Amino acid sequence: MPKTILASAVVALGLTGPVMAQESIRISSAWGEVTATLADNEAARSLARMLPLTIEMSDHLRQEKTGNLPSALPELTRQRDFSVGMLGLWSADHFVIYYRSGRVPAPGIIILGQTTGDVSLFDRPGPITATLEKTD
Repeated sequence: MPKTILASAVVALGLTGPVMAQESIRISSAWGEVTATLADNEAARSLARMLPLTIEMSDHLRQEKTGNLPSALPELTRQRDFSVGMLGLWSADHFVIYYRSGRVPAPGIIILGQTTGDVSLFDRPGPITATLEKTD
């Protein structure tokens, strides 16, 4: 196989460096805790570098808990649909935990990860203080 074809295949398959394991985090509050796996993108990696972190979160539209991060995360491709347990970024520094499924208006959200626990613990009115930390 010619070197240029092999090099193209290596780049296309993402085999240019070690495979990065996805980071797990714990999100805890007075109501309980869940774990989440962060997405493999620069915004999620930037969030992981901020941890540990405590965020004051409020309920929004009875579908999500939202709170401000201490600084902005990188801008990435956004999507409008969200599902139960998804972690997202609304504006550059606005962290979201979805406890219901639905759709947001444009410009959409940046996906930061997915919980592996039961996020129904966030499905109650009122504010919470959430702590995000690495599980390693």
